Amino acid sequence: MSKRATAAMELKWTAGAAGLGLLCMLAGNPAGAAAPADWSKVPATSVTLFYPGVAAMEWITKGTEHGGARALRKGDACADCHSEETAKMGQLIVSGQKLEPAPIAGKAGSIPVQVRAAHDGDTLYLRFSWKQPKPAGGARMDDKNPVKIAFMLDAGKVEGAGQSGCWASCHADSRTMPGAADTKKKYVKNGSLAGGVFYDLVQWRSGEKKGYDGYVADARVMEGGKALVAAEGKLDGDTWTVTFARKFAGGEGDVTLAPGQVYNFGFAIHDDHAAGRFHQVSLGYKLGIDTKADVVASKQ
Repeated sequence: MSKRATAAMELKWTAGAAGLGLLCMLAGNPAGAAAPADWSKVPATSVTLFYPGVAAMEWITKGTEHGGARALRKGDACADCHSEETAKMGQLIVSGQKLEPAPIAGKAGSIPVQVRAAHDGDTLYLRFSWKQPKPAGGARMDDKNPVKIAFMLDAGKVEGAGQSGCWASCHADSRTMPGAADTKKKYVKNGSLAGGVFYDLVQWRSGEKKGYDGYVADARVMEGGKALVAAEGKLDGDTWTVTFARKFAGGEGDVTLAPGQVYNFGFAIHDDHAAGRFHQVSLGYKLGIDTKADVVASKQ
């Protein structure tokens, strides 16, 4: 059996008719989109996600509490200072020593993730792989979904996204923050879907075996996008692998992608039935389409 056919059999896409269409393409339709037949040949970028606690954008930009606030005002990115110490930061916060008023015993402070990206001229493919941390054994915040993974893209319109990735959507009054209303939605400063000021948000949920295509602007909306073709994930032993297929162009709330361009990029994992702010997050990175960036999607 060919490598392409083997890859097609291993991918059980769960996005309705669109997913079935992509499965046919993977099986050998030369006119359709095709994910890499051998993902091991696609270079991986190592990114360590960390537990952020209640480190909202307001705290990050307050110089009396965060020493990096001055560097941010000068234009430095969070990753410029912290990319090598994310695991240490996560452990400090998850333990309750800093920025976490309600620590969860046994929760992982960080999750190392391997990120791979590729495209075929029409569709972006992103693959995330990580080892499942030991369960903390606390209350299940999201009983339906043991794991969720999401990524956000910005085309340079969201203020702060170039420095902080998806952090510009995290505020002290966001849902599940201390004292915040449960009805509060995440938002971005001056967010406007019509004005192009938004994050493109894509998520996969393990229990529902379903992908979501939405956006974050003046509100957080999980559906309505047209770019997501398919999303699939599986747990093999202790390793999760989740793959997304996203068209370059979509609809409302979808950032249009193009070769030679760079986009602000961040992602997060809700592990161990977590919900809201109790997730593992990345710093802000750059995703390049056929051009130099932290994560590069090259044409296959």
